[in-house]
Amino acid sequence: MTDILSDVTVFTDGRWQDHRDIHITDGIVTGIHPSVSRGDVTRHVIPGFVNTHTHLQQSLMRGMAENTGLLEWLRLIGTETVQITPERAYLATVAASLELLRSGTTTVVEHMWPTPSSAVHEAVIRGLNDTGIRAVLGRGIADRADASRRWGFEPALLSPIDDVLAHVAGLIELTADSRISPALAVPNPRSITKEGLAATRAFAESHAVPVMIHLLETITDDVMCHEHLGMSAVKFLEAADFLWPQLLAVHCVELDSYGQDILAERGVAVAYNPVCNMRLGSGVAPVVSMMERGIKVGLGVDGAASNDTQDMFQAFRIGAYLQRVANKRADILTFPEMIDIACGGANENLGLPAVVGGVSVGAPADLTVIQFDRDYATLPVRDPGAMILTAGSAAIVDRVLVDGEVVYRDGKSTRVDEEELIEGLSRLTT
Repeated sequence: MTDILSDVTVFTDGRWQDHRDIHITDGIVTGIHPSVSRGDVTRHVIPGFVNTHTHLQQSLMRGMAENTGLLEWLRLIGTETVQITPERAYLATVAASLELLRSGTTTVVEHMWPTPSSAVHEAVIRGLNDTGIRAVLGRGIADRADASRRWGFEPALLSPIDDVLAHVAGLIELTADSRISPALAVPNPRSITKEGLAATRAFAESHAVPVMIHLLETITDDVMCHEHLGMSAVKFLEAADFLWPQLLAVHCVELDSYGQDILAERGVAVAYNPVCNMRLGSGVAPVVSMMERGIKVGLGVDGAASNDTQDMFQAFRIGAYLQRVANKRADILTFPEMIDIACGGANENLGLPAVVGGVSVGAPADLTVIQFDRDYATLPVRDPGAMILTAGSAAIVDRVLVDGEVVYRDGKSTRVDEEELIEGLSRLTT
């Protein structure tokens, strides 16, 4: 059966084309054709955003550890994370996923912190399935215990590496034929040994799953790696043969020229999280420099304990503006550049279909339908792309499709009872 989004203006092949019909068959865009209709086009279609980095459980931790830097923030957040229950994990997942859908996001890359609880993972999977969002689900993995989280990870959350990998193999089976793709999520270079990295990469390659790792969000990774290993964080990962095209490096705020060259050479992609980096005072990732070297860059919101929203429109705008400030140039990261970053910049490393130049035939029908007249603050529309970048918000999202299914329409989920969700969240105690 073929569905049609009729008489829309669509961003495709790097430009806006009006009066088009988008044909969708079995969840795939099968055609973009001139429309026989010639009405007043008010709907604009773009690919759904791909949020390349978040921590869904933190949607219950908004505003925590405000005015603290990364290490103190990690200590406080870690204490809360140890106490996660399946009920809280489910509610957090649904709340964060719906907030992402509301802001035009069709795919979320979830970086779970390590936890030995299979029930928590199953609750997250249930929450993702209930909302209908597409997800790359990173199961946390680490093997260097340290309650301070400076040189290692919270001991209460660790499991033997072999047990973790066996669990991921089970998750692969559990999520087969769903919109969820499992992955491995390393907290940072400080939390895992060289042997742990070797086991992680071997499993990832044999099971064709991506890997993600926080890297150089601040100088702490380098300071700790120099202190304990006598080398930088990038050189540690290089020595462990842990830089390859299945890897997504998250943040990279302190990635120097040497590190950028190595990541580019090894095909590592980067998740750029501008709002989180601003909130924690971490700095500005050298995105323009990385892209000039050929590094693939995707956009992320990070968790709601350090953002404190899951709003991709906000990250979309600030991500561009922050680079313009850092580079003192207004002519960089235009709408076409940002839409490639936000919808497909890191997709290859994550095992997701490519998104280049907007909506394309043969791609999954993961689409966001924009209607500017839903918000007078975006009218009149002189340039649709400029308007989305400079003034866009969740208010202009008419509907969101994942695999061709409308999962969000007119400000509401089509799958989840939001009043029931609000009641469940309101009952939680902090």
